[in-house]
Amino acid sequence: QVQLVESGGGLVQPGGSLRLSCAASGFTFRTYWMRWYRQGPGKEREWVASINNVGDTTNYVDSVKGRFTISRDNAKNTVYLQMNSLKPEDTAVYYCNRGGNFAPWGQGTQVTVSS
Repeated sequence: QVQLVESGGGLVQPGGSLRLSCAASGFTFRTYWMRWYRQGPGKEREWVASINNVGDTTNYVDSVKGRFTISRDNAKNTVYLQMNSLKPEDTAVYYCNRGGNFAPWGQGTQVTVSS
């Protein structure tokens, strides 16, 4: 069955970095755009970044441009989110999903940015 498993979150100080991973299974990963989303405390889930199926086109929400980088490894069915210069407002549960028809959401990975 289709499954998405996020990992790599944690507690980090402002200005720090984290690298999130999302392992996908149950579908032909290399044919899908992949996206990262996040849901902060008391907020709706928002789109953060997208990458096309071959990894040469990316898009970001304005608030993370220049700080976050999305990438993928189609051989490993995994999409990544490198997050640098983290800010307290980046605190959220981060999720991945595919473009087009959504897969069932994974459990997400908690990112907390705090001193």
